[in-house]
Amino acid sequence: MASFSTTATVDDSRISGGDAGILPPVREGGGDEPPGAGSPDYATRLRRARLGLLVALTPVLMLFVSFTSAYVVRQGLPTFDSRTNTMVHDWIPVTLPRLLLLNTGVLLFSSVFMELARRQIKGRVVLESATTAPGVPPGDQMLIPWLPMTMVLGLLFLFGQWTAWRQLGANGFYVATTPSSSFIYLLTGTHAIHLMGGVLALLVAGVASLMRRSLKTRSIVVDVTAWYWHFMAGLWIYILCLLEFAS
Repeated sequence: MASFSTTATVDDSRISGGDAGILPPVREGGGDEPPGAGSPDYATRLRRARLGLLVALTPVLMLFVSFTSAYVVRQGLPTFDSRTNTMVHDWIPVTLPRLLLLNTGVLLFSSVFMELARRQIKGRVVLESATTAPGVPPGDQMLIPWLPMTMVLGLLFLFGQWTAWRQLGANGFYVATTPSSSFIYLLTGTHAIHLMGGVLALLVAGVASLMRRSLKTRSIVVDVTAWYWHFMAGLWIYILCLLEFAS
């Protein structure tokens, strides 16, 4: 009984690896694409970073909304006085230190400097990507150190908050003195902790510059930090108005 067998030869040399064995075939097409073409571009990375920031700020916003609700409700709640066996209102308004107004100005100026830093590095990215001005490096333009100036003002704001807390203590209002003073420390302290996160983000941006990271990567870090900083500035204005007018 006869048997038949068929043989096929493959002429594509890219499949056979010779003595090294068989290599997987190489797909056709896409030869004109540069290396790393599958990675997202600058606009996509920036959009994703901003979306991630928005997601991260949502629980922070909800936290302060809950603090606001508790602050307003606690003002009208009476407490039981064991000495008189009666229900009394123990909410005593606290006069805020005037230093908080100076701190507000410092934080607003830092927000302006942060915005200037964001626009400066974004302009450098545009200049680097421009095809109409070849051979013009973005480093040739005069750069103003807005980021270090923002960091200095941020640290000055935190120092001012610590000084304001010391003034409250000197006036006899500590964390557990009255419910109103407790909320002052709670709101301002929580805000200060979150602002320290912005200072750390500025340090990350500075380290990225020292490590010679790409200009687009540094721009994304500065952009996200700037929007976070603006949020902290707006949140502080809200807290100050709440403590001043809702007491």
